[in-house]
Amino acid sequence: MNQIYKVNVNNSFDFDVSPEQVSCLDAIKMSASQFHVLQGHKSYKCEIETSNVNSKSYKVKVNGNTYNIHISNNLDILIKDMGFEVGASKKVNEIKAPMPGLILDIHVKEGQEVKEDDALLILEAMKMENVLTSPRDGIIKSISVSKNDTVDKNQLLIEFE
Repeated sequence: MNQIYKVNVNNSFDFDVSPEQVSCLDAIKMSASQFHVLQGHKSYKCEIETSNVNSKSYKVKVNGNTYNIHISNNLDILIKDMGFEVGASKKVNEIKAPMPGLILDIHVKEGQEVKEDDALLILEAMKMENVLTSPRDGIIKSISVSKNDTVDKNQLLIEFE
């Protein structure tokens, strides 16, 4: 499968760019963010003002005009068509038991605000203590278990608002 890059400029213009077109680009790097580009016998002064590699979004100034550019490859397009987003924020609304075990301790209360990676509770399973942490920032809506409860795999433990 031939890799094609889908380039969107200012949420208005879409272009398909092949790797061959990229390799034929006559560009000279002037600094870490500045380039001199020759295309069709015309000279362009280009500067990358901001870049987000995770979302493949860039703000580029070309001859004094600023453009917002988003680049997608075949995999990005397939993932989006399947209903997923690359780098999308986590929106986990419930914590379920990853395995059967015993609740040793609960570190949060209903209504409490938590940050990503805060300890929520300790689940003992196979003689090991497992600290279950928050997958995102949020507020605890409900806690479905109590200390010393035995839980089954996939049993609801905590819900977020």
